[in-house]
Amino acid sequence: MLGKTRRAELTKVLEEYITRIGHQIPIEITEVRDESAALKKLDADRAATLVFLDAAGKASSSEALAKWLGELRDRGTRELIFVCGDAEGFPERLLQRAHRKLSLSAMTFSHEMARVMLAEQLYRAFAILSGSPYPK
Repeated sequence: MLGKTRRAELTKVLEEYITRIGHQIPIEITEVRDESAALKKLDADRAATLVFLDAAGKASSSEALAKWLGELRDRGTRELIFVCGDAEGFPERLLQRAHRKLSLSAMTFSHEMARVMLAEQLYRAFAILSGSPYPK
């Protein structure tokens, strides 16, 4: 994540979803200060699939996201990195690294809200894949 989630209430909700996801798969959040720190981190994870949250990205239903994640898992994808921008979005040098761009909605959300929404959608996707009643 570029920048920090500063609102305590959103940090708490984000951490709750990360904890829930962590019961199903290994997950970590890394916050970096700027573009150069993000590039350095991404350079260290060259084999990872990079998904950028981007308003111009592909919209997806929760079920379609779950299906895509399941397909990646079944193909043996070992690492998937979701990259969330800050209030300024992404510098072009970072966007060029994306394997996929994902839009959470046609509406605009703060970067802090988008992080929480991404975490909830990832949790929902894994619940769908495991047959959990959560998504209903």
